[in-house]
Amino acid sequence: MSEVEKIYEIIDGYRDEVIELQKALTAKVALGPEYGGSGEHEKTEFIRGLLESIEPSGLEIVKAPDERAQDGCRPNLIAEWEDAEGDQRVWVLSHSDIVPPGDLSLWTCDPYQVKVEGDRIIGRGVEDNQHGFISSYLGLKAILDSGLGLGRRVGLVIVADEETGSKCGLGYLLENHGNRFKEEDLIVVPDGGNEEGTMIEVAEKTLLWLKFTVTGKQCHASMPNNGKNSLFGAARLIVSLADLKKRFGRTEDLFSPPESTFEPTKMEANVPNVNTIPGKNIFFLDCRVLPQYQVDDVLSACGEIASGIAAELDLDIAVEPVYRQEATEPTSTDAPVVKALTKAIKGVTGKEAKPMGIGGGTVAALFRRAGLPAAVWSTGFDSAHQPNEYCLISNILTDAKVFACLYLGK
Repeated sequence: MSEVEKIYEIIDGYRDEVIELQKALTAKVALGPEYGGSGEHEKTEFIRGLLESIEPSGLEIVKAPDERAQDGCRPNLIAEWEDAEGDQRVWVLSHSDIVPPGDLSLWTCDPYQVKVEGDRIIGRGVEDNQHGFISSYLGLKAILDSGLGLGRRVGLVIVADEETGSKCGLGYLLENHGNRFKEEDLIVVPDGGNEEGTMIEVAEKTLLWLKFTVTGKQCHASMPNNGKNSLFGAARLIVSLADLKKRFGRTEDLFSPPESTFEPTKMEANVPNVNTIPGKNIFFLDCRVLPQYQVDDVLSACGEIASGIAAELDLDIAVEPVYRQEATEPTSTDAPVVKALTKAIKGVTGKEAKPMGIGGGTVAALFRRAGLPAAVWSTGFDSAHQPNEYCLISNILTDAKVFACLYLGK
C-alpha cells in the first residue's frame, strides 16, 4: 500500500467522526449581531480544541472589535503547521458564522440538531461552511495520524463575519495580519463548487444592489384620478429594467451563467389595505455584472430608465446603490493553486477540473483584491441558505482526500 493509499484508508474510516463533528458544530449557533446573535465564540472555541489536539506549531485567536458582539469582539482563528521543507504554504480558509434558518415550518428537523439520512446530513451550516472546515481538517488529521510528514506547510484559518461582509473576518485579518499570506502560497476557500467537484472558481462578477423608491400620491382606490399609483409605476419600472440585459449583453464563457444578470428581488410593504392606492413603493435589484462593464455605466442606465418612467407617469423615482463590490482581477487559470488543485482532484477522483467564474460573491475576492491568488473549491449541491441545508458524508471524505494531496504535495 502506497503512502497516499494509506492516507485514503484512514480518511475512509472517519465517517462517524464526520457525523459527530457536524452534530457538535451545528449545535453551537454562530449568528452574527445582524442576525440577532452574539457572534461565533462558542463554535470557534470548539474548533480551537480540535486543532490543538493535532498539535499545531502555532495557534492564535485574532479578535476583531465589534461592540455588538459577546465580549465586544468577533473571533478569528489561525493555526499553522510548520513541519515541512520550503516556504510555500497551503492556506485553507473556512468561516464559522451562519445565516438564520428562516421559516422553521419548511424544515424537516430542528435546524440546529442535525438529521442523518444515509449519506446525507441535514442542518443549518452543515454545507456552509462546516463541510469546508471538516474536510480540510480531516485531510490534515489523517496525515498526522498516519505518522507521515507534510509535503507543504499548512495553515487553517477560521474567520467570522463572512455572511455579513467580512469586515470583522478576513477583512480584519488582511488589514492587521496580511503579512502572513504570501503571493506564492496556495490559498483555497472551500465555500463553493459543483456536484462533481470539478469547478475551481477563479473569478467573480461585480456585485451591485440597487434600491428603487417610487413615490406618487396615495388615494382611495375608488378614485384613482386623485392619486398617482406608485405600485403601477414600480411594476412598469421593473419590466423596463429588463432592457439592462440587452444593454449589457456580452457573454464570457469563463462564467456560469455567462452573461450579466439583473434580477428584481425584495419589495417592501406599501399599504396594509386593499382599497388604497399606494403612494410609495420600494423594491431592490440584484445585479451581477461581468468585469468588462463599469458599475457607473450600469447606474447611469438605471437612472435613464427610471427617469423615463417617472416622466411618463408623473412620479418621482430615486435610484440608490445599497451595496457595491467591484469585480477583482481574476486568479489566473495558470496560478499554482489552480494547477495544484487540478492535479489533486484528478488524482483522487479521476475527473478533470475546470477553472470558472461565478455570479455569487465569496470571501476569496478579498484575497484577490490584496494581490493574493485564491481559488474557491469544494464538492457540494449548493443548498446553502436554504431550508434543509445538507451535505453528503461521502463528499466530505472525498474532499478530505484532495486536501491531503495538497498538504502532501502530491
